[in-house]
Amino acid sequence: MPGSTYSTNLKIELIPLGDQSGTWGTTNNTNLGTALEQAIVGYGNPNFTSDADLTITLTDSNASQIARNLALNVTSSVSLTTTRNLIVPTIQKPYLIRNNTTGSQSITVKTSAGTGVTVASGTYMLVYVDGTNVVPQISQLPVAYGGTGATTAADARTNLGVPAANGTGASGAWPITISTSTSNGYGTRTVSTSAPTGGSNGDIWYQVAS
Repeated sequence: MPGSTYSTNLKIELIPLGDQSGTWGTTNNTNLGTALEQAIVGYGNPNFTSDADLTITLTDSNASQIARNLALNVTSSVSLTTTRNLIVPTIQKPYLIRNNTTGSQSITVKTSAGTGVTVASGTYMLVYVDGTNVVPQISQLPVAYGGTGATTAADARTNLGVPAANGTGASGAWPITISTSTSNGYGTRTVSTSAPTGGSNGDIWYQVAS
């Protein structure tokens, strides 16, 4: 409406004193039932309609806007072929991002000038726009508190002491080769070890059933 102004972040319509006689209640109902509700519990669906970056913006209106929502279920009408950017307004605002795009690609949630945060395909991430850049709102959980302290699978295995698929990459863990021989009704299984940090052989005794 003429004379109205809007809040910087959420685009709430602010009515000047004495303006909108007889209609201000409708405006405030939209402020409360649409604009504020979207920011607190809203669920928006930004959609990549092409295999290219997507920008969502806020305009001077208290009407429904995708970029105002708290949770964004990010989809795509096409199969993405590489990591694409979801460019959000440069304001101060949290977002819960779900990468629900097709093509098994990550997306980077960023401001126009920021570096942003990468969200892997099929995952959720809570981020915050700090007025300059998009940053993670929750840091990696350290091992001491039940997390991995890492952002990649390789680093997580290293932190947790778990070997990679080929048996290498973690101290104290290695593949084994078992050979069997029998004597006098008993047998030995010799466990051969080859570890990045060294290892030793050991015998496992067992009785051969007659």
